[in-house]
Amino acid sequence: MPVRNPALFNPMNLEQLRKFVLSLPHATENVQWGNDLCFKIGGKMFAVADLDGNKVSFKCTPDEFQELILINGIEPAQYVARYHWITIHRSGALRTSEVQRLIRDSYRMVLDKLPRKIKNKLL
Repeated sequence: MPVRNPALFNPMNLEQLRKFVLSLPHATENVQWGNDLCFKIGGKMFAVADLDGNKVSFKCTPDEFQELILINGIEPAQYVARYHWITIHRSGALRTSEVQRLIRDSYRMVLDKLPRKIKNKLL
């Protein structure tokens, strides 16, 4: 599954993360809870990064959740782990391409669960 290479993903590069996430159709961002940059689709969160660039959190499938939390630098996300959210705390825990795939999957999972009325407005 994930390859660990410290040179490949640095969650501290918030601008790189923002650029990728905001490239997803209809993705929005806003600061919540004082220090968290929340990324949403249709008003529902699919990823969160702290403004210090020290961590990023997002939803994943139950199977991936179980695999990912075994990796050093990744843990169940505070408050939302029961919904299969993880937090990456350490650069190098995953390749950039893997983080992007997981965030894209989180985006799709949240988009798929949006009410039809909201989806129709977006698509």
